[in-house]
Amino acid sequence: MKTTMIRKKIVNTIIYTAAVGIALAALTPNATLVRAQEAASAAVEPQVIEITAKKYEFSPSQVTLKKGEPVILRLTSTDRIHGFMSRALKVDTDITPGKTTDIAVTPSTDGTFMVICDHYCGTGHGNMKMKVTVVE
Repeated sequence: MKTTMIRKKIVNTIIYTAAVGIALAALTPNATLVRAQEAASAAVEPQVIEITAKKYEFSPSQVTLKKGEPVILRLTSTDRIHGFMSRALKVDTDITPGKTTDIAVTPSTDGTFMVICDHYCGTGHGNMKMKVTVVE
């Protein structure tokens, strides 16, 4: 009698374990799908910041970025070739008039950094800077 009860408990445990395993196997793909859908909806296009260069200035003269968030810097020039260089942001490119240059930037360090024009454009060239603030 005792042996029969033990066998029933073992059989019931096996059936219960199998049922739980089947249920988990059925739920796992759906849970993974839900997480993938949530991640896809959270992934949005990076913000585009338009920056115009002209003799002796960048406009806007300062921007604020978030650490770890990708942005596109859309660069144009109204008058001549200018440079757009910042070692801290790992950016070094030319801005050619009549052409739009997109630079993808994902800041990895917070702080305040300067972007400079590294193409001599006249007597005010040394003041052609743009302040980039990266915040947490």
